[in-house]
Order: sequence, then C-alpha cells, then structure tokens
Amino acid sequence: MLKSENIYLRPFILSDADELLLLRNKNRSFLEKYSMTRPTTYWSLEAQQELIVKWEQNKQKDIEYYFGIYKVNDHKLIGTISLFQVMRGPQQRAFIGYDLDQEHNGNGFTTEAAKLIVNYAFETLNLHRIEAGVMPHNIGSIRVLEKAGFHKEGIAIKNVKINGIWEDHQVLAIINPNE
Repeated sequence: MLKSENIYLRPFILSDADELLLLRNKNRSFLEKYSMTRPTTYWSLEAQQELIVKWEQNKQKDIEYYFGIYKVNDHKLIGTISLFQVMRGPQQRAFIGYDLDQEHNGNGFTTEAAKLIVNYAFETLNLHRIEAGVMPHNIGSIRVLEKAGFHKEGIAIKNVKINGIWEDHQVLAIINPNE
C-alpha cells in the first residue's frame, strides 16, 4: 500500500470488483469523454473481475501495475491509477494513466496519487522515465501531471482514437531524478 495524507493506493483484489463497477458506471459518461470507446460488456461485473485478474497477472509479468485510489478517512474507492506498457531493457519506462470520481475532482487527490505512483515507479520499480498523453483541452489532467513534476514535451498528432475521432495528445514526462 502506498499512502499520503488524504489517500492511499492499493492493488485491486477480486472482491473489489463490485465497488470498481459502481465507480465506473457512476462516472461512465464523464470518463467516456477522455478515453477510448469500450464495448458494452466492459460495464459488467464479469468484465471488472476479468480485469482485476489480468492486472494481477500483468503485475507478475512486470508489464502493468494497477491500483485503486482510496480515501484515508473512509476507505472509499474514488479512482484508479496505473503504470502500463512497462518497458525494461534500455528504456526502463512506463506510461501513467488515471481516472477519478467526478465528484472528487479538484481536491488534489489525483495529484497525490500521481506523486505516490511516480515515487513507487522510481524507488521500487527502478524506472527511468514515466510518460503521459493527455488531450490538450483536458487542462485539469495536465495540471495534475505538472504538479506531480511532469514536463511538457510536445503534441502527438492524432494519437488516440476516442469516440471515433483521432485526438491529439499533449505528451508529458518525468525522469527519475536519482539517475
């Protein structure tokens, strides 16, 4: 478990699937504006259970690390954060991804979570670089990353297909300061 003053990060376990599904369904229309289109089956308990099993398998393979974001005061799941596409060898890098319950936006929780996972990536996983891609109009997400120490590197043109449209993404990164 990774912990700060207001939140903690914990890998998902199978019994978290119900709470994860509730969070995702509650925020579905909000999140769909910023993420790739998901099949209808994604929004089911079975799909969330399969994802949790896959995340654990991928953690064992050192290719993906997925955590729930929980509030310290009531242990409520309010979001997710991950390191994915972990590359070893000469790159030693990963991408960061996250989402937060819309009603908890603006409270600094995602920034805290990003700082925790960046520290985990550098101190525990010994990664050299973490990258992020954010649609340029998603100012809140860019602000989260900048507060967590990321710097802008450029725009990836028509980088990810979201809701049937190829969207540009602001590329941000952070380098391990211990290297």
